[in-house]
Amino acid sequence: MKHLSANECLWLLKTLEMRFDKHPNRHPGLNWIEVAHRLRANADKLRSLYQMEQTGGEPDVVGRDPQTGGFIFFDCAGESPSGRRSLSYDRAARESRKNNPPSSSAVEMAAAMGVELLTEYEYCQLQQLGEFDTKTSSWLQTPPEIRRRGGALFGDRRYGRTFIYHNGAESYFTSRGFRAKLII
Repeated sequence: MKHLSANECLWLLKTLEMRFDKHPNRHPGLNWIEVAHRLRANADKLRSLYQMEQTGGEPDVVGRDPQTGGFIFFDCAGESPSGRRSLSYDRAARESRKNNPPSSSAVEMAAAMGVELLTEYEYCQLQQLGEFDTKTSSWLQTPPEIRRRGGALFGDRRYGRTFIYHNGAESYFTSRGFRAKLII
């Protein structure tokens, strides 16, 4: 995706502003005018947010990065984004499947979008803002020592609690996608 049209930019900014206003508990103490200013000054990141939105992520501001002062956006859709499901964890896992390999992987798709997968810690932070992934699950950034052994991490929410699990990185399910983070 090269450039957003003026109409796409306006639509995205309005969508993000409406979501920001609807969920003040996700970003106490922050104001939309500052967020909008930062968004308008970062066209590349705006394209990434547009892709997060278009794939069902419903991105919203969840805080500020203490090092850069940038605004942190997480996917806040109730369930794992519908346009990012049925993916293995990474390219190596996808290519290792002899039968029925998925079309892409979470890591490859995130890189193409210019975003990162949530970490375990970030996923738990997200779950403090609401109830997410009660019917689906989401791949999470996996530590290298786990990935070297063939595994990958994912999370979900069941029984009113957040769970982090492991699975073979080559596995994929129609109910598992990934949640993204973007700092602007």
